[in-house]
Amino acid sequence: MNYELNRAHWFKSSRSGGSKECVEAAFLGGGRVGVRDSKNPGGPAHVFSAGQWDAFVGAVIAGEFDLSRG
Repeated sequence: MNYELNRAHWFKSSRSGGSKECVEAAFLGGGRVGVRDSKNPGGPAHVFSAGQWDAFVGAVIAGEFDLSRG
């Protein structure tokens, strides 16, 4: 797995505005998605299955992680 993560094409969201405090994502084989801290590209990465990633993105869109909703 490390080889796959090292060779992945990592990217930041177009909405990041050039900030250094972002996450980066990479589309991996088998529909998996890797996510890592852009400030620590050599550090650990989380790998999500396609279903897990879809659930996460759906929750973000639904505002489930919006701390201002209190």
